[in-house]
Amino acid sequence: MSATERLEETLAEFSDAAENSAIILRPSDEFVASRTLDEITNRALTYLNAGYSVHFSGPAGTGKTTLAFHVAALLGRPTTLLHGDHEFGSSDLVGRESGYRKSRVIDNFISSVVKLEERGHALWVDNRITTACRHGHTIIYDEFNRSRPEANNPFLSILSEGVLNAPQLHGRGEGYVSVHPDFRAIFTSNPAEYAGVHRAQDALLDRMVTISLGHYDREAEIAITASKSGIDFAEAERIVDIVALCRREGSDPSHPTIRACVAIGRVLSLRCAKADPDDKDFLWACRDMLAGVAPNGLRVEAGEGRYDFIDSLVRRSCGSARRARGARTTTKTGDAA
Repeated sequence: MSATERLEETLAEFSDAAENSAIILRPSDEFVASRTLDEITNRALTYLNAGYSVHFSGPAGTGKTTLAFHVAALLGRPTTLLHGDHEFGSSDLVGRESGYRKSRVIDNFISSVVKLEERGHALWVDNRITTACRHGHTIIYDEFNRSRPEANNPFLSILSEGVLNAPQLHGRGEGYVSVHPDFRAIFTSNPAEYAGVHRAQDALLDRMVTISLGHYDREAEIAITASKSGIDFAEAERIVDIVALCRREGSDPSHPTIRACVAIGRVLSLRCAKADPDDKDFLWACRDMLAGVAPNGLRVEAGEGRYDFIDSLVRRSCGSARRARGARTTTKTGDAA
């Protein structure tokens, strides 16, 4: 195939993607790379290129969806996006009959004889999974366990046999759709969530490779906070250390997440404030963004004392950072002498 033919084929695929509500993803310069994230990305791409589906599983704020978009962009195929919803049925994913077409032929060639012939058939409309299977798109199924398990049954045959079973298509002479060899699926879910989720079928989980995600390492969180909020690394470092201290001494080791770091950083950037407990804007941002943090599983009570625990964590963390900087300065001075 010549270069011109390959270009025409690619353009045709992208045109088809636009018509079928797929999106064209490109790797973003805003994606914050780190050693940990690069390792996870490479693992996911390896599994996908080997023909497997990938499942990013982790609590809120661990970047599952962002990572799924990044990996899908690196695959270089049109992408179909789905969000789990308990209202979904299989027809919402695969397709359904929509309308009816009837044609009539009246033959009155001989004036004294009238011949009527009627034909009718239901109209089938592909939905997103069927379209992705036909054309080899990448599917990102975000929070797939928010859909009822029976709605996700079509993926069982798609991921194992490479066939989409659609009995309603028998009227069109099909009934089965062969899955395009370039079709890939990336799932995300939050196993710690307790509201609005369903337990996924073991049979479906067995057909995908699950990569468990947690909070990123300190280096990655500092880089993400600085990049997404626009503050410098020194300020981002203090914020990340405060949030990490909240996880260690608060009631829930999964919260607060990296979102709290970015939110505090954006407030500092907007107000030209500093990550210092004597800065009122910074202190109130920490109080509000970390308001759900409580010690030893205790409830956060209303009143003047509700912020005492957060204030103490902020001052302790910032004090430790000052002492560490002072120790480094003393060491450098001593080395110079």
